[in-house]
Amino acid sequence: MPRRDLRRPDPADPYTVGWICARDEEYMCACRMLDEELPAPELLLGDLDDNTYVFGRIGTHYVVVTCLPAGRYGGNAAVRVARDMVHTFPKLQFALSVGIAGGAPTAQNDIRLGDVVVGVPSEGHPAVIEYDFGHMFHGGRFEPRQLGGLNGPPKRLLQVIPEMQRRDRDIRQPDGIADHFSRLRDMKEYRRPAACDKLYDGQYAHVSGGKGCERCQDSFTVQRPQRNGQRAVHVHYGTIGSGNTDLQDSWMRDSYANDPRMNFLCFDMESAGLMNSIPCLPIRGISNYCDSHTNDEWNHYAALTAASYAREFLLALPAQQPLSLRKAR
Repeated sequence: MPRRDLRRPDPADPYTVGWICARDEEYMCACRMLDEELPAPELLLGDLDDNTYVFGRIGTHYVVVTCLPAGRYGGNAAVRVARDMVHTFPKLQFALSVGIAGGAPTAQNDIRLGDVVVGVPSEGHPAVIEYDFGHMFHGGRFEPRQLGGLNGPPKRLLQVIPEMQRRDRDIRQPDGIADHFSRLRDMKEYRRPAACDKLYDGQYAHVSGGKGCERCQDSFTVQRPQRNGQRAVHVHYGTIGSGNTDLQDSWMRDSYANDPRMNFLCFDMESAGLMNSIPCLPIRGISNYCDSHTNDEWNHYAALTAASYAREFLLALPAQQPLSLRKAR
């Protein structure tokens, strides 16, 4: 007679999806995107896990949400959070890294505030490039040490991208991303800002003295055509530049974004640390343009657009039998 496995079920077993944030507004959005918030399982974290978690469900997926410690940003902090999460939740299959980033608009990539960028391999470019790890040459030319040195999103997540694109392009499909905005309808700070979306010429520096760009001259803004379309959020797929620096330099932004070896769509501070720590898909809402005109007016709305995309993504992703990341590592 075969011997029965009398192992006590691990209370962490049902949780197969991690959701990692870096800022409090991102964390709020993540928790509001849950279909239901569940009681915390009886976990003995001890000294092996410093994270704080919120537990819940989105569709068929059981999700555990965490945020980087207050005041801590960048890849190193993200690595520690991911390491502790994987240790505590051995059945995690992947994580979504969801938050805000600075956009890198070019003639080819019409990126605007409130748009969403999803880090995926595209036309020979990896999903994420660590832009501050490499060699700086005379004249300001930078060459990353390893263009393909970071892991990409797992195949299972990449297979959902065509379905997300189909839903976006087919006008007969409902605007699922916009529908999720209602989950923060009662919080005014998450509404689309009344402030205009202005992209200033890269050579024009911010004029200080106001809360935002009140003293900056509109004659130096880049003229862009009015967008047409029936979707509330425009989504871009391609390469994210990631480093431990909060980039506010339009010259550096443009040099990376227009370099055919990199072709960055946006810049963040966490993705490079996460890609080799846990199977991960980075999702970023655009809150600024990585220049001297950067302010916080669009942070909450950009966090909302990214979180709404992440929720819609999970609703499109079929559930699978849990596998242990701890054993795989």
